[in-house]
Amino acid sequence: IYKYAGKDGSKTYNEFHSGDLIENELSTAEKKGEFDESTITETWITAQKEEVVSQPAPNEKPPLSTLINLDDFERAFERTGSQKSQAYISGASNDLLTLDANRRLWQKLWFRPRVMRDVSSVSTRTRMMGCDVSMPVWICPMGIGKTAGSEGEKALAGGAASSGIVHCVSTTASFGVEDILVSAPRTSPFFYQLYVDKHRHKTEALLRKLSYMDQIKALFVTVDLAVVSKREADERIRTQETVSVYSQTIKSSIDKKGGGLARSTGSFIDPALSWNDLDWIRRHSNLPIVVKGIQSATDAKIAMKLGCAGIVVSNHGGRALDGSPGTVLILLEIRRDCPEVFSKMEVFIDGGIRRGSDVLKAICLGAKGVGIGRPFQCSISYGKEGVETVASSKQELKPSVMARS
Repeated sequence: IYKYAGKDGSKTYNEFHSGDLIENELSTAEKKGEFDESTITETWITAQKEEVVSQPAPNEKPPLSTLINLDDFERAFERTGSQKSQAYISGASNDLLTLDANRRLWQKLWFRPRVMRDVSSVSTRTRMMGCDVSMPVWICPMGIGKTAGSEGEKALAGGAASSGIVHCVSTTASFGVEDILVSAPRTSPFFYQLYVDKHRHKTEALLRKLSYMDQIKALFVTVDLAVVSKREADERIRTQETVSVYSQTIKSSIDKKGGGLARSTGSFIDPALSWNDLDWIRRHSNLPIVVKGIQSATDAKIAMKLGCAGIVVSNHGGRALDGSPGTVLILLEIRRDCPEVFSKMEVFIDGGIRRGSDVLKAICLGAKGVGIGRPFQCSISYGKEGVETVASSKQELKPSVMARS
């Protein structure tokens, strides 16, 4: 508000918010009325000309047809996205040790191919949390989708639906969950990622609202971010914006720590969340609970004993505790120390997965499906078609399956 005092903030506002946010969220008393253009003065016009608007890098956006793998989408966004958006999407904690380990460790697993097998008919179709999907891949919740493009999570929802996969909607999405769901056919399934609010009544109200949305098939409760980590790239680029529908009253503030979108937006997350709270969640929701953020075999066993429908082996894409193990190491640990977990609940994994061969490795180790985040978020800059292209690039999974069989 202060940044645009006396100036026209419409363009920046619309980059981050849905069009009906003011209409739906403000009371009549809080609405100041229509803008009276007859009051415009030369001083006001001059102020608009002096305003410096952050623009994408001058590099030309590559044609979508030239992007053939997931790395291409991240590189394209690095060239054309704004500095702040790039820092938010690609950044991770501290020294990026866990971010790098996630990717590197998948590359250290090798196949032992068998030959002379009939692979003339291979299908990647499967089921995840009761949903029929075209392949064992789902779109991770990253939040603030409008940082990558004006369509935000609407593009993710539409692209996931047309590709036969599931989009996991974030609590901190740029649009309300209702707006996101209507971007896909009524029959399209979704997962919902839940951050528990310090003000528990807000989470209770959200859970009640979700209970009436039959497109939501599972609740992914995020447990690995009790405290938002230090993400230095995000902190260094100092802006002041309101960034999500859920945390609409919270600004990405500038203080002595920096100007991090993630830190400001995540300030509502309850650090007191514990295993005992699963019963509280169940009292307010009838959705299957998937615990997202498991990083040890011990916690996987606890989730199993408490009757969770599933877990996501995840370290928040390297955005939580730097120095946490790469996710594939955790999956291997669960396989070794408590293999019974795989038969009692659905085990998912995310973190560093970029190739169809990575997906296949996860499935071979017992995962039910994998989540992919940053490449899908970057694809929003190309709209729904971009999301579809990322999904189609994962169809390299099929030849991977054929080569291994």
